Amino acid sequence: MSQFFQIHPENPQLRLVKQAAQVIKGGGIVALPTDSCYALVCQLDDKAAVERLRRIRGIDEKHHLTLLCRDLSEIAQYARIDNRQYRLLKSATPGPYTFILEATREVPRRLSHPSRKTIGLRVPEHAVTSALMEELGQPLLGTTLILPGEDEPLTDAQEIRARLEKQVDLVIESGSSSVVPTTVIDLSGEEAELVRAGRGDPALFGL
Repeated sequence: MSQFFQIHPENPQLRLVKQAAQVIKGGGIVALPTDSCYALVCQLDDKAAVERLRRIRGIDEKHHLTLLCRDLSEIAQYARIDNRQYRLLKSATPGPYTFILEATREVPRRLSHPSRKTIGLRVPEHAVTSALMEELGQPLLGTTLILPGEDEPLTDAQEIRARLEKQVDLVIESGSSSVVPTTVIDLSGEEAELVRAGRGDPALFGL
């Protein structure tokens, strides 16, 4: 049975943020809102939690998971970024974009794409997500909350709790959530490439 927290979207209650962080540190899976839509998140270096997360989503190791980072400097720990990429990232973070970049050695090998050695990264603009990452002191590993066989992400906390109460450890409700996932931009090659159009405007990258 999953726990259910109602956290203020602009002034998150520190007590609840600390409790949510403890759930994640204990190997839990959390459904939480971001600046796009709901995501499933877990601790970066928890192999069992990552496998659970993939099972819930029905995805294999070729599907990019995303590191949710606190800021651009944290992205630079986990991805190789040149000057061109840095300028593009700076113009779009924080915000509803996910970037595909070449992973550094800081990223566990099982988390990067098996053949391309790339990883998805983003800096969400959401007070609850930011507070949780600050409390943990490291990125969260996440994926958009789209269930197997479905095309649209789940966006209602009560529905998420009803459908996933035996699979996730905590559902966070924090005001209304967008129904549109992030825009995914692949920056690992010579030119920026649009992988998925979403909430962020791809025109920012000339796409």
